[in-house]
Amino acid sequence: MKPVTVCFGEILWDVFPNGVRKPGGAPFNVAYHLSRLGMDSHIISRTGADEAGEALRKILRQWQVPEDMLQLDTQQPTGTVQATQGANHEMHYDILKPVAWDFIAWQPEQEALVRRSGAFVFGSLAIRSEVSRQTLWKLLDVAPYKVLDINIRPPHSDMNTIRELLRRVDLVKMNEEELQLVLHATGDTFDTPEEGARIVMQRYGVPQLIITRGSKGAVYVDGHGQFGRPAKQVTVKDTVGSGDSFLAAFLSQILKGRPVPAALDLAVEVSGFVTTCEGANPEYDGSRFDV
Repeated sequence: MKPVTVCFGEILWDVFPNGVRKPGGAPFNVAYHLSRLGMDSHIISRTGADEAGEALRKILRQWQVPEDMLQLDTQQPTGTVQATQGANHEMHYDILKPVAWDFIAWQPEQEALVRRSGAFVFGSLAIRSEVSRQTLWKLLDVAPYKVLDINIRPPHSDMNTIRELLRRVDLVKMNEEELQLVLHATGDTFDTPEEGARIVMQRYGVPQLIITRGSKGAVYVDGHGQFGRPAKQVTVKDTVGSGDSFLAAFLSQILKGRPVPAALDLAVEVSGFVTTCEGANPEYDGSRFDV
């Protein structure tokens, strides 16, 4: 039996400077890579009753990711993000609001699915709206293993709510900039990512924490120790979705019972590959990574 994973939150189109659009949203991206890496991957989200929404549903069918938890909104449009590229290949995003994924309604069948999941993955962006936030709170009450992928995107981020989420999860992934923002909000300073991670763990009771560092690799910290991995040396095309693929690859190994160092090895391998492609979800077969 494949491990069951459930991703909750935004599903949308990333529109690039050249006018090309790519399917995106961190939970959507993670769900894609989990599926590619051998998980029974599901997503809870919402699209508009429009061409953009139907196109995303068609993609899910092509990916063989079930769409039964994907709600249809007749009032709000499917989500869109305008992406622009800045220095060092970093992408910047204009996330339109309100859109369909701001209104993910709670349904009993969601609870049944989440209860039997090996990992319930969600980001901090979906909590920008009351409807989706209330649905998330209910699902957190029943999720066996809660994974928070922090995505601080001003002005869509409320630090008080993010701190509340940190107290309720089992694993957190964030990048160095987000680590700094989280600790700055409480007046904490740190000299190394490992030190910052331990401050977050102590302050909020987080059991496991991953800090992604871009070209410097990543660090994993828990109550027993820490592990670091350098980034793969590749020719970067763009960094969209690299963190999402990192998280998916890490979870795909942990849920199969493999040790943290092996999970990190695959995570840097997959995320490095994604940066050599355009967009968050390049076509590939998980067998290329020997999983």
